[in-house]
Amino acid sequence: MKIFLSFFQSLKKHPIPAYDFWQYYLKNGIEEAGHEWAECPGVDWAYGLLLHNKPGFEEWQKETWDKTIDWLKKNPVDLFLSYLYPHMVSMDAVREIKSTGIPCVNFFCDHLRDFKKLPSSLSVFDLNWVPEYKAIKLYQDAGYSHINLPMPIWVEPKLRVLQNENNQQITFIGSKDIQRQKLLEDIVAHSPDIALTVYGRGWQEGTAIPKPATAYTLSDKLQYQLKFIKTQGPAAYLRKLNSKQHATPISDQLKQKIHGLPDFEQYNKLTSCSMVTVGVNRYPSFHYPFFKPDSYSRLRDIEAPMLGACYLTEWTEGIDKLYETGSEIETYKNAEEFVEKVKELQADPVKRKTLRVNGQKRALEMHNIPSSLNSIICALNL
Repeated sequence: MKIFLSFFQSLKKHPIPAYDFWQYYLKNGIEEAGHEWAECPGVDWAYGLLLHNKPGFEEWQKETWDKTIDWLKKNPVDLFLSYLYPHMVSMDAVREIKSTGIPCVNFFCDHLRDFKKLPSSLSVFDLNWVPEYKAIKLYQDAGYSHINLPMPIWVEPKLRVLQNENNQQITFIGSKDIQRQKLLEDIVAHSPDIALTVYGRGWQEGTAIPKPATAYTLSDKLQYQLKFIKTQGPAAYLRKLNSKQHATPISDQLKQKIHGLPDFEQYNKLTSCSMVTVGVNRYPSFHYPFFKPDSYSRLRDIEAPMLGACYLTEWTEGIDKLYETGSEIETYKNAEEFVEKVKELQADPVKRKTLRVNGQKRALEMHNIPSSLNSIICALNL
């Protein structure tokens, strides 16, 4: 099967957090499944995300979709597979692609962060790949075709070999955000001596991805605020206004736990060889009170077990659909329970090894890209 891929390929590096790994995962996963992938040369899909609500977006959208349709007419494929934010979708273009007999599937993983009701542009796809368990209801309510499958992740075969622990760390790798900081601050306040180590963008000065400067007029600001209230609701707007009070400097206790930004090799080694590798599933959102954040299963919940981690992740609805907790991964619900679970795992090397073996087996056999592609192919009767 030949699969056309639109997964944030770009012509140059953009100031967008963590986007270029998607094409790496999908291209390798497609090849491992025994299929071919294809892409339209000269198209910068990631640029459409950068241009959201900015001048030039309409030109980008027309040029991108025109090039794509022209290329597909000359190079037939069996499936159109994309990762498109709703604003990037041209419903007319997708309908034209579908009219040629090519089924269209879109992956999206920020439903819970961005929407309480799905945008109509997602209705145009033959199938929507939905990784968040709690987002299923959004599709059921909207009546849009969907399939619940894990986040797409691919790791090299050489990294699928179970590694031995080589440090005593409780390792978290992830970019800084206000909810992650709050949780980690609570953890170190509860247990100052915990062997927690933190890596990722934004924790140290100068490691965050700079945001492109945009000149806003007073009229622009007022229009943005009105649009925010209309789409997100007055409660979310009030939380947004009060959000600055929760943005506090990193404490000296937590600073002692922070390290640099790991490269690819270090990242894999830290994930697979730490005594315990940590997942955090809460996320910043004005839809929820700061002290009662929402959560959903993240990419790390698939990746870390695939790499053979002894994995301790934040409990969220649907995590038990992916793993058997206690024998494949462990979970926690708050800082106090995190500390308790860490102490249990530190004292039990046999359980740590069991989690490594069983978690990796489950992730590699059940949550891989070839399995997800096969489910999509069966759902579409291809």
